[in-house]
This record gives sequence, structure tokens and C-alpha cells, in this order.
Amino acid sequence: MRANSIIFVLLPAALVNAAEPGDRPGRALRRTPVVEAYERARTAVVNISATDKVRRLGVDLWGEVFMMPQENSVGSGFVIHPDGYIATNAHVVSAGSQLKVTFADGNEYEAQIIGRDTTRDLAVIKIEPRQPLAPIVLGRSDDLMIGEQTIAVGNPVGLQNTVTAGIISALHRELQVGNRVVYRDVIQTDASINPGNSGGPLLNALGELIGVNTAIRSDAQNIGFAIPVDQLREMLPEILDGEKLNKVQIGLRVDGMDPPRVVHVREGSPAAKAGVISGDVITEIDGRPVPRSVDLQIALLERKAGEELNLKLLRDGHATDARLPLVPLPKPDGKKLAVERLGVTVADVKENAAKRFQWGRQGGVIVMAVEPRSPAAEAGLAPGDLLVSFGRYWLTDISQMSALLAEVEQGTAVDVGFRRAVQGRLLEGETRLYIR
Repeated sequence: MRANSIIFVLLPAALVNAAEPGDRPGRALRRTPVVEAYERARTAVVNISATDKVRRLGVDLWGEVFMMPQENSVGSGFVIHPDGYIATNAHVVSAGSQLKVTFADGNEYEAQIIGRDTTRDLAVIKIEPRQPLAPIVLGRSDDLMIGEQTIAVGNPVGLQNTVTAGIISALHRELQVGNRVVYRDVIQTDASINPGNSGGPLLNALGELIGVNTAIRSDAQNIGFAIPVDQLREMLPEILDGEKLNKVQIGLRVDGMDPPRVVHVREGSPAAKAGVISGDVITEIDGRPVPRSVDLQIALLERKAGEELNLKLLRDGHATDARLPLVPLPKPDGKKLAVERLGVTVADVKENAAKRFQWGRQGGVIVMAVEPRSPAAEAGLAPGDLLVSFGRYWLTDISQMSALLAEVEQGTAVDVGFRRAVQGRLLEGETRLYIR
């Protein structure tokens, strides 16, 4: 009889050495792009839940009316900046006076809404992290290919940090939402998306964000939709607008791409007087690098009126400096503007009113009176309503609302969020009014 032959299979040294302590030799062979993309993104993905004592009627994406539960896990989100800024869907944070963000490691934080863009179904919320967070990498969506790999990460039906994979099934889809809104140019994917995935990231094979998961077809399988990341890039300078949120004059606008490039400088503004011109690339603020557009927006957002910023600019390949003072915006008469442009008499919310409306934070504007046949009356607002949002922005007080009103052109449609007490019950809603 012949002796049994023994055959040795030698693995390449690179693969053996790639194994982590405790890993079996050859495990590296199983490390696919999906594995690597998930590992790069997982710490940035969060679960967003809401606790809301307000009873609220909702309408789902296909027009079906339902009574929203008072406490529910509503969706997902992802970190876009180390200081605690998180992106998600607008419809994920449209309800809930108290938002809770939970990370994969179990850490929980209360969150506040910075702003929402319902036309794109995008929103930004903010937490106060105990240490800097690892943000997701923002990719691009202008060069996507039908058939390329997609990875979705989120919290479907409460199952935290679930990853699914698929491909881009189609591009440039239109998605009808209810009777008023059409989301345009959305990505269609067959990566499995379920309730709770809304607001979570859709990644490419490099682990870069290419879209924000937003909806599924309830009458189909493996058909999901995501808002392209380039729409998020366009929205961020609008939502994270230091002039509107901090009531300061800056006078420059940048595009949403990286690095941040100035695309407009308002004549006579502090930026213009500082020598900033269109085409400048802003590389640093007060010695802090701002490699991404979102870094610049948040650096401006976190500064106050009266401060002066030291900017480093790149102009035609050459470095230059600028000193940019943040000038307080003139304070218009907010109550007068509210009467003239909306037809309402308003007052700042007091602490007892906030408790009455079970409003989870200070802020908002109380409607005291409504003129007949005014924009507010035609939109259905009534005395006693608590106005909580105006367009993309969450309202803090009359001063902020007046700054927003001062910039809106006549005839512009603005969505206003409000709360109302009716027969001992609290209702939350949104209405559209036209500025006169």
C-alpha cells in the first residue's frame, strides 16, 4: 500500500500577517468591501427615538392617515461633525419634543433640532457629546453608476446597527410623498431597507456616504430610495447658517463641496470689507483647519457677534490672510413685522407656557391674535398656538423670527410648525402660509 500523501498549502505571508490577534489564518480573505465599509461607518451611525406626549395625526409616504404612537423608535442618523452634529431625515424628527440619540456602544444623548428641509427630507440635530465623535465620510453622488455596490446601515424595527448590501438599481427617480411633496433625483437601491432605516447612511464600496435612506415601497420588495449626498451638501450651508441662527452679519456663501470655496460675497458686508472674494478657498479659521465645507459652517455657527475671525485663504494657488469681524444684525421690530407680513400679534413663550405645551426646551413664539383674512388666518393659525418652526429653522424667539421674516420676499410660501391645545389634548401640526 502506498503511504498517504500529505499536501501543505502555504498562504501568502501578507495574508497571514494581516490576521489580527486571535483571528484564524485566512480570515483576511473574507474581508470584503462591505465588511470594511461597515467597520469604517458603524461608530457614526445612531438610533434616533422620540418621546412625545403630544397626540398627533400623521400621513405616511403613500397618503395613509394614522395616529402616531406617543413613544416610538423613529429612525436612524449619522454623525457629520465631531462636535455632535447629526444628519437624518426631516420626517424622522418632525414629531417628538424630546429626541434621544443612541450610539452603537450604548451611549445616549438628548438632541435638539437645528433645522429641517422638508423639500429634500433632510434635517440636522445636535447633541453635546462627552468627547469628539468620529464623523462619516461624505462622498459624492454626481458620478454614481447603476449596478455599483451599496451598503445601508441603520436601525430597522429597532435592530441597532444592521447592515444590508445591494446595488444601485436606478438613478434620478422621482418619489411622490403625500399630495404636496415630490423628492427629485433620488437613488433607487435593492439594499434591504425597512422602517427604522430612514435617516441612515447609504454607502459605496469605499465606505463613503452617497445617500440618506428615506423611503421604501410598501407594495414592493427590495425597492428603497435615498436622497443623494450632493443634496445634503447643498442643504448644510443653508441649515447651518450662522447669520440666521446667531443673528450676525458675515456676508459670504460657500458651496457644499470640499474644500470650502466661496461662491458669493455680499457687497458692503463684513466679508467684503475683510477682502474675501468669490473663488477663495477657506483653509483655516483661528488656526483650526476646515478641510470640509461642514467644518467651516459649524466653525462660523459656533462664533458670536462681536468676535473677530482670523481666516487663511487660498487664492489662485497663493495663501493669504483676512480678519473677519462678526457684526450684530440690526434688530428689526419683530412684533411689527409679524403683524405686517403674517397678520398675527405674537409674544415670546414663557416657561409656564412651555410647560403647558409640554415643549421639551425653551423657545417658540405664542400667537396672541390673528387678523381676519390675513396669511395666518388663511393658513388656519389661531390665538393660543405655539409656533415652533419657520421654514427650515426651529424658532427660539421673536427676534429670530423677525430676522427670518425680514429676508422673505412677498408671496413666498413658508411652512410653519405649531402646537395647539384642543379640549385638554395637545396637537402638533404644520401649515403653509404666504408672506404678504
